Amino acid sequence: MCHCLACQQRTGSVFGVQARFPLEAITSRQGEATAFTRRGDSGNATTHFFCPRCGTTVYWEMSAQPGVVAVAVGAFADPGFPAPRLSVYEERAHAWALPSGFDIEHMD
Repeated sequence: MCHCLACQQRTGSVFGVQARFPLEAITSRQGEATAFTRRGDSGNATTHFFCPRCGTTVYWEMSAQPGVVAVAVGAFADPGFPAPRLSVYEERAHAWALPSGFDIEHMD
């Protein structure tokens, strides 16, 4: 779960949630995708691939983690998807957006 301002702007929400997978674990990336590259709060480049028809961000690749693909958890459309294990940029989090008792791990 990322609370950085770039994720807030990208999602139109107060945080972004992603699942990361090794590139070799991805079996298919089919269909049309439009790419957009931006620098995050860390200064690293991230290339987002989104549906050119509806604008949904489907996955992204990060220059800081070559060989890793991040997939937006919402793209799975599965309410049973495992909860996040890591929260970053929580100093930019909206205080009301964190569940009570959520264990935040700090990552700079």
